[in-house]
Amino acid sequence: MKKNIFKFGSLAAFALAFSIGLTSCGGGNGSANGSDSASSSNEAITGAGSSFDNPLFSKMFAVYHDSAKVEVNYQSVGSGAGISQLTGKTVDFGASDAPMNGKQDTAAGATVLHIPVTAGAVVVAYNLPEVKDTLKFTPEVLANIFLGKITKWNDPAIAAANPGVKLPATAILVAHRSDGSGTTAIFTSFLDKVSPEWHTKVGTSSSVNWPAGVGGKGNEGVAGVVKQTPGGIGYTELAYAIQNNIAYGKVQNKAGNFIVPTIESVTAAANINIPADGKIWISNTDAADGYPISGFSWVLLYQEQGYGNRSQEQAAQLVNLINWMIHNGQQYGAALHYAPLSAAAVSVGEALLKSATYKGQPILK
Repeated sequence: MKKNIFKFGSLAAFALAFSIGLTSCGGGNGSANGSDSASSSNEAITGAGSSFDNPLFSKMFAVYHDSAKVEVNYQSVGSGAGISQLTGKTVDFGASDAPMNGKQDTAAGATVLHIPVTAGAVVVAYNLPEVKDTLKFTPEVLANIFLGKITKWNDPAIAAANPGVKLPATAILVAHRSDGSGTTAIFTSFLDKVSPEWHTKVGTSSSVNWPAGVGGKGNEGVAGVVKQTPGGIGYTELAYAIQNNIAYGKVQNKAGNFIVPTIESVTAAANINIPADGKIWISNTDAADGYPISGFSWVLLYQEQGYGNRSQEQAAQLVNLINWMIHNGQQYGAALHYAPLSAAAVSVGEALLKSATYKGQPILK
Protein backbone atom coordinates (compact mmCIF):
# COMPACT_ATOMS: atom_id res chain seq x y z
CA MET A 1 0.00 0.00 0.00
CA LYS A 2 1.31 3.45 -0.88
CA LYS A 3 2.17 5.35 2.28
CA ASN A 4 0.28 8.48 3.19
CA ILE A 5 2.66 11.29 2.27
CA PHE A 6 0.48 14.29 3.03
CA LYS A 7 -0.65 15.82 6.31
CA PHE A 8 -3.59 17.81 5.05
CA GLY A 9 -6.50 19.42 6.85
CA SER A 10 -9.96 17.95 6.50
CA LEU A 11 -10.50 19.45 3.06
CA ALA A 12 -7.90 17.41 1.20
CA ALA A 13 -10.59 15.17 -0.27
CA PHE A 14 -12.51 18.22 -1.44
CA ALA A 15 -9.46 19.66 -3.13
CA LEU A 16 -8.78 16.45 -4.99
CA ALA A 17 -12.43 16.02 -5.95
CA PHE A 18 -12.47 19.41 -7.63
CA SER A 19 -9.08 19.04 -9.24
CA ILE A 20 -8.46 18.93 -12.93
CA GLY A 21 -6.40 16.17 -14.50
CA LEU A 22 -2.84 15.75 -13.33
CA THR A 23 -0.23 17.03 -15.72
CA SER A 24 3.49 16.59 -15.94
CA CYS A 25 5.62 19.61 -15.18
CA GLY A 26 7.33 21.29 -18.11
CA GLY A 27 10.74 22.86 -18.31
CA GLY A 28 11.88 26.41 -17.70
CA ASN A 29 10.99 28.46 -14.64
CA GLY A 30 7.81 26.51 -14.05
CA SER A 31 9.39 23.07 -13.98
CA ALA A 32 9.78 20.91 -10.92
CA ASN A 33 13.53 21.07 -11.41
CA GLY A 34 13.87 24.72 -12.38
CA SER A 35 17.24 25.27 -10.66
CA ASP A 36 20.68 24.12 -11.73
CA SER A 37 21.24 22.99 -8.14
CA ALA A 38 18.18 20.72 -8.05
CA SER A 39 18.35 18.01 -5.41
CA SER A 40 18.70 14.35 -6.19
CA SER A 41 18.06 13.27 -2.60
CA ASN A 42 14.36 14.23 -2.67
CA GLU A 43 13.96 14.59 1.09
CA ALA A 44 10.50 15.48 2.37
CA ILE A 45 9.67 19.19 2.56
CA THR A 46 7.69 20.31 5.61
CA GLY A 47 5.40 23.31 5.90
CA ALA A 48 2.69 24.68 8.15
CA GLY A 49 0.26 27.56 8.34
CA SER A 50 -2.71 28.98 6.46
CA SER A 51 -5.93 26.97 6.36
CA PHE A 52 -7.06 29.50 3.72
CA ASP A 53 -4.52 27.86 1.37
CA ASN A 54 -5.12 24.25 2.31
CA PRO A 55 -7.47 23.18 -0.53
CA LEU A 56 -5.08 24.66 -3.10
CA PHE A 57 -1.96 23.29 -1.44
CA SER A 58 -3.49 19.82 -1.24
CA LYS A 59 -3.86 19.80 -5.01
CA MET A 60 -0.53 21.46 -5.77
CA PHE A 61 1.49 19.14 -3.56
CA ALA A 62 -0.18 16.02 -4.94
CA VAL A 63 0.69 17.08 -8.49
CA TYR A 64 4.21 18.09 -7.52
CA HIS A 65 4.85 14.73 -5.88
CA ASP A 66 3.70 12.85 -8.96
CA SER A 67 6.02 14.94 -11.12
CA ALA A 68 9.09 15.61 -8.99
CA LYS A 69 8.81 12.64 -6.59
CA VAL A 70 9.22 15.01 -3.65
CA GLU A 71 7.02 14.64 -0.59
CA VAL A 72 5.48 17.81 0.88
CA ASN A 73 4.04 17.44 4.37
CA TYR A 74 1.79 20.43 5.07
CA GLN A 75 -0.09 21.10 8.31
CA SER A 76 -3.17 23.35 8.07
CA VAL A 77 -2.78 24.94 11.51
CA GLY A 78 -3.50 28.62 10.80
CA SER A 79 -1.23 31.45 9.71
CA GLY A 80 -0.13 32.39 13.22
CA ALA A 81 0.96 28.88 14.11
CA GLY A 82 2.68 28.52 10.74
CA ILE A 83 4.77 31.64 11.37
CA SER A 84 5.64 30.35 14.85
CA GLN A 85 6.77 27.00 13.45
CA LEU A 86 8.85 28.68 10.76
CA THR A 87 10.61 30.99 13.23
CA GLY A 88 11.12 28.00 15.53
CA LYS A 89 12.77 26.30 12.54
CA THR A 90 10.64 23.18 12.93
CA VAL A 91 9.36 23.43 9.32
CA ASP A 92 10.97 24.41 6.01
CA PHE A 93 8.31 26.97 5.09
CA GLY A 94 5.32 28.75 6.54
CA ALA A 95 2.18 30.01 4.84
CA SER A 96 0.23 33.09 5.85
CA ASP A 97 -2.57 35.31 4.57
CA ALA A 98 -1.09 38.25 6.49
CA PRO A 99 2.44 39.63 6.21
CA MET A 100 4.60 39.15 9.27
CA ASN A 101 4.47 42.08 11.68
CA GLY A 102 7.34 43.80 13.47
CA LYS A 103 7.21 41.52 16.51
CA GLN A 104 7.23 38.43 14.29
CA ASP A 105 10.10 39.84 12.20
CA THR A 106 12.13 40.32 15.38
CA ALA A 107 11.36 36.78 16.56
CA ALA A 108 12.51 35.40 13.20
CA GLY A 109 16.01 36.76 13.81
CA ALA A 110 16.78 36.99 10.09
CA THR A 111 15.11 38.06 6.87
CA VAL A 112 12.03 36.05 5.90
CA LEU A 113 10.93 36.23 2.27
CA HIS A 114 7.22 36.67 1.48
CA ILE A 115 6.45 34.97 -1.85
CA PRO A 116 2.91 35.69 -3.14
CA VAL A 117 1.40 32.34 -4.06
CA THR A 118 -2.30 33.03 -4.63
CA ALA A 119 -5.15 35.46 -4.02
CA GLY A 120 -8.57 34.61 -2.69
CA ALA A 121 -11.83 35.83 -1.21
CA VAL A 122 -12.94 35.88 2.41
CA VAL A 123 -16.71 35.47 2.16
CA VAL A 124 -19.52 36.37 4.55
CA ALA A 125 -21.20 33.00 5.06
CA TYR A 126 -24.61 32.71 6.71
CA ASN A 127 -27.25 30.13 7.59
CA LEU A 128 -30.81 31.25 6.81
CA PRO A 129 -32.54 28.30 5.11
CA GLU A 130 -35.78 30.24 4.58
CA VAL A 131 -34.04 33.04 2.66
CA LYS A 132 -33.51 32.05 -0.97
CA ASP A 133 -32.15 35.39 -2.18
CA THR A 134 -28.44 36.13 -1.99
CA LEU A 135 -28.14 38.69 0.78
CA LYS A 136 -26.35 42.00 0.35
CA PHE A 137 -24.14 43.43 3.07
CA THR A 138 -22.96 47.02 3.37
CA PRO A 139 -19.68 47.67 5.19
CA GLU A 140 -21.60 49.40 8.00
CA VAL A 141 -23.91 46.44 8.48
CA LEU A 142 -21.01 43.97 8.61
CA ALA A 143 -19.13 46.05 11.13
CA ASN A 144 -22.20 46.38 13.35
CA ILE A 145 -22.98 42.67 13.16
CA PHE A 146 -19.46 41.70 14.23
CA LEU A 147 -19.45 44.47 16.86
CA GLY A 148 -22.54 42.80 18.34
CA LYS A 149 -24.73 45.84 17.72
CA ILE A 150 -27.04 44.17 15.16
CA THR A 151 -28.48 41.06 16.78
CA LYS A 152 -31.52 40.09 14.65
CA TRP A 153 -31.68 39.18 10.98
CA ASN A 154 -34.70 41.42 10.37
CA ASP A 155 -32.85 44.49 11.65
CA PRO A 156 -33.84 47.58 9.61
CA ALA A 157 -30.26 48.13 8.44
CA ILE A 158 -30.08 44.64 6.89
CA ALA A 159 -33.56 45.08 5.42
CA ALA A 160 -32.60 48.41 3.84
CA ALA A 161 -29.81 46.72 1.86
CA ASN A 162 -32.15 43.89 0.82
CA PRO A 163 -35.46 45.42 -0.32
CA GLY A 164 -38.15 42.86 -1.04
CA VAL A 165 -36.42 40.08 0.89
CA LYS A 166 -38.43 38.60 3.75
CA LEU A 167 -35.99 38.42 6.62
CA PRO A 168 -36.69 36.29 9.71
CA ALA A 169 -36.51 37.59 13.28
CA THR A 170 -33.90 34.92 13.99
CA ALA A 171 -31.13 35.85 16.40
CA ILE A 172 -27.70 36.34 14.83
CA LEU A 173 -24.84 34.18 16.07
CA VAL A 174 -21.42 35.47 15.01
CA ALA A 175 -18.73 32.87 14.31
CA HIS A 176 -15.09 33.94 14.22
CA ARG A 177 -11.68 32.32 14.37
CA SER A 178 -10.36 31.17 17.72
CA ASP A 179 -6.77 30.78 16.47
CA GLY A 180 -4.24 33.19 14.97
CA SER A 181 -5.45 33.56 11.41
CA GLY A 182 -4.50 35.33 8.21
CA THR A 183 -8.15 35.02 7.18
CA THR A 184 -9.00 37.06 10.29
CA ALA A 185 -6.33 39.58 9.31
CA ILE A 186 -7.88 40.05 5.86
CA PHE A 187 -11.42 40.34 7.26
CA THR A 188 -10.49 42.74 10.06
CA SER A 189 -8.34 44.83 7.73
CA PHE A 190 -11.50 45.46 5.71
CA LEU A 191 -13.61 46.32 8.77
CA ASP A 192 -10.84 48.53 10.11
CA LYS A 193 -10.82 50.56 6.88
CA VAL A 194 -14.61 51.00 6.61
CA SER A 195 -15.68 51.48 10.23
CA PRO A 196 -14.21 54.14 12.54
CA GLU A 197 -15.81 52.40 15.51
CA TRP A 198 -14.22 49.07 14.56
CA HIS A 199 -10.87 50.84 14.12
CA THR A 200 -11.13 52.35 17.61
CA LYS A 201 -12.53 49.36 19.50
CA VAL A 202 -11.08 46.30 17.75
CA GLY A 203 -8.54 47.10 15.03
CA THR A 204 -6.91 44.66 12.66
CA SER A 205 -4.70 41.67 13.39
CA SER A 206 -4.52 37.93 12.92
CA SER A 207 -5.98 37.64 16.42
CA VAL A 208 -8.32 40.26 17.94
CA ASN A 209 -10.57 40.61 20.98
CA TRP A 210 -13.94 39.86 19.42
CA PRO A 211 -16.84 41.92 20.77
CA ALA A 212 -19.35 39.13 20.05
CA GLY A 213 -19.72 35.56 18.96
CA VAL A 214 -18.13 32.13 19.31
CA GLY A 215 -14.82 30.85 17.99
CA GLY A 216 -13.98 28.04 15.61
CA LYS A 217 -10.52 26.69 14.83
CA GLY A 218 -9.44 27.16 11.24
CA ASN A 219 -11.59 28.00 8.26
CA GLU A 220 -13.02 24.52 8.77
CA GLY A 221 -14.17 25.39 12.28
CA VAL A 222 -15.90 28.64 11.34
CA ALA A 223 -17.63 26.99 8.38
CA GLY A 224 -18.77 24.20 10.70
CA VAL A 225 -20.27 26.59 13.27
CA VAL A 226 -22.19 28.49 10.59
CA LYS A 227 -23.46 25.34 8.90
CA GLN A 228 -24.71 23.88 12.17
CA THR A 229 -26.33 27.05 13.50
CA PRO A 230 -29.52 28.57 12.00
CA GLY A 231 -28.96 32.31 12.16
CA GLY A 232 -25.19 31.89 12.12
CA ILE A 233 -22.86 34.22 10.26
CA GLY A 234 -19.10 34.02 9.87
CA TYR A 235 -16.18 34.69 7.57
CA THR A 236 -14.31 31.98 5.71
CA GLU A 237 -12.34 31.39 2.55
CA LEU A 238 -14.58 30.91 -0.48
CA ALA A 239 -13.74 27.24 -1.08
CA TYR A 240 -14.91 26.27 2.41
CA ALA A 241 -18.32 27.90 1.93
CA ILE A 242 -18.76 26.13 -1.42
CA GLN A 243 -17.60 22.76 -0.06
CA ASN A 244 -19.99 22.99 2.88
CA ASN A 245 -22.90 24.28 0.75
CA ILE A 246 -23.23 27.42 2.85
CA ALA A 247 -24.82 30.57 1.44
CA TYR A 248 -22.56 33.62 1.18
CA GLY A 249 -23.41 37.22 0.43
CA LYS A 250 -22.57 40.10 -1.85
CA VAL A 251 -20.49 42.82 -0.20
CA GLN A 252 -20.63 46.48 -1.15
CA ASN A 253 -17.28 47.84 -2.28
CA LYS A 254 -15.84 51.35 -2.20
CA ALA A 255 -17.48 52.19 -5.54
CA GLY A 256 -20.90 51.34 -4.07
CA ASN A 257 -21.36 48.12 -6.02
CA PHE A 258 -22.49 44.87 -4.38
CA ILE A 259 -19.95 42.29 -5.53
CA VAL A 260 -20.16 38.50 -5.57
CA PRO A 261 -16.87 36.85 -4.52
CA THR A 262 -15.53 35.13 -7.64
CA ILE A 263 -12.17 34.51 -9.28
CA GLU A 264 -12.87 37.47 -11.56
CA SER A 265 -13.74 39.91 -8.76
CA VAL A 266 -10.70 38.83 -6.70
CA THR A 267 -8.48 39.18 -9.78
CA ALA A 268 -9.81 42.73 -10.24
CA ALA A 269 -8.97 43.57 -6.62
CA ALA A 270 -5.47 42.07 -6.97
CA ASN A 271 -4.64 43.87 -10.23
CA ILE A 272 -2.35 46.44 -8.62
CA ASN A 273 1.33 47.25 -8.34
CA ILE A 274 3.10 44.87 -5.96
CA PRO A 275 5.92 46.24 -3.77
CA ALA A 276 9.34 44.62 -4.04
CA ASP A 277 8.97 42.84 -0.68
CA GLY A 278 5.66 41.29 -1.79
CA LYS A 279 3.75 42.60 1.23
CA ILE A 280 0.47 44.34 0.43
CA TRP A 281 -3.17 44.47 1.55
CA ILE A 282 -5.88 44.55 -1.11
CA SER A 283 -8.99 44.75 1.06
CA ASN A 284 -11.41 47.64 0.39
CA THR A 285 -10.20 47.79 -3.21
CA ASP A 286 -10.63 50.85 -5.43
CA ALA A 287 -11.57 48.60 -8.37
CA ALA A 288 -15.24 49.15 -9.29
CA ASP A 289 -15.65 45.43 -10.07
CA GLY A 290 -13.36 44.19 -7.30
CA TYR A 291 -14.49 42.13 -4.32
CA PRO A 292 -13.62 44.18 -1.22
CA ILE A 293 -12.63 41.37 1.18
CA SER A 294 -9.85 39.90 -0.94
CA GLY A 295 -6.29 39.11 0.02
CA PHE A 296 -3.01 37.64 -1.09
CA SER A 297 -1.47 34.64 0.58
CA TRP A 298 2.26 34.08 0.92
CA VAL A 299 4.71 31.24 1.32
CA LEU A 300 7.34 32.26 3.88
CA LEU A 301 10.94 31.06 3.96
CA TYR A 302 14.23 32.28 5.33
CA GLN A 303 16.26 34.20 2.77
CA GLU A 304 19.44 32.52 3.99
CA GLN A 305 18.85 28.80 3.90
CA GLY A 306 22.21 27.69 5.26
CA TYR A 307 21.14 27.48 8.91
CA GLY A 308 21.24 24.61 11.37
CA ASN A 309 21.90 21.26 9.76
CA ARG A 310 20.22 22.11 6.45
CA SER A 311 21.96 20.84 3.36
CA GLN A 312 22.30 22.62 0.05
CA GLU A 313 20.06 19.93 -1.45
CA GLN A 314 17.27 20.67 1.04
CA ALA A 315 17.50 24.38 0.28
CA ALA A 316 17.35 23.74 -3.46
CA GLN A 317 14.34 21.44 -3.12
CA LEU A 318 12.41 24.08 -1.18
CA VAL A 319 13.17 26.92 -3.58
CA ASN A 320 12.38 24.71 -6.59
CA LEU A 321 9.01 23.79 -5.07
CA ILE A 322 8.02 27.42 -4.49
CA ASN A 323 9.27 28.38 -7.95
CA TRP A 324 6.99 25.71 -9.42
CA MET A 325 4.05 26.91 -7.30
CA ILE A 326 4.20 30.46 -8.68
CA HIS A 327 4.56 29.21 -12.26
CA ASN A 328 3.10 25.84 -13.33
CA GLY A 329 1.25 25.44 -10.05
CA GLN A 330 -0.99 28.43 -10.79
CA GLN A 331 -3.07 26.41 -13.25
CA TYR A 332 -4.68 24.48 -10.37
CA GLY A 333 -6.16 27.48 -8.57
CA ALA A 334 -9.21 28.30 -10.69
CA ALA A 335 -10.95 24.95 -10.17
CA LEU A 336 -10.62 25.51 -6.43
CA HIS A 337 -11.84 29.15 -6.55
CA TYR A 338 -8.48 30.87 -6.11
CA ALA A 339 -7.37 33.71 -8.38
CA PRO A 340 -4.16 33.12 -10.32
CA LEU A 341 -1.28 35.47 -9.63
CA SER A 342 -0.94 38.50 -11.87
CA ALA A 343 2.16 38.87 -14.00
CA ALA A 344 3.30 41.60 -11.61
CA ALA A 345 2.96 39.31 -8.59
CA VAL A 346 4.83 36.49 -10.35
CA SER A 347 7.63 38.90 -11.26
CA VAL A 348 7.99 40.00 -7.64
CA GLY A 349 7.98 36.38 -6.49
CA GLU A 350 10.70 35.49 -8.99
CA ALA A 351 12.92 38.32 -7.82
CA LEU A 352 12.47 37.37 -4.17
CA LEU A 353 13.26 33.71 -4.83
CA LYS A 354 16.42 34.70 -6.69
CA SER A 355 17.53 36.51 -3.54
CA ALA A 356 17.42 33.26 -1.53
CA THR A 357 20.89 32.01 -0.68
CA TYR A 358 22.70 29.02 0.76
CA LYS A 359 25.71 30.20 2.76
CA GLY A 360 25.73 33.40 0.75
CA GLN A 361 25.44 31.80 -2.68
CA PRO A 362 22.23 32.14 -4.78
CA ILE A 363 20.12 29.00 -4.98
CA LEU A 364 18.24 29.76 -8.18
CA LYS A 365 20.47 30.38 -11.18
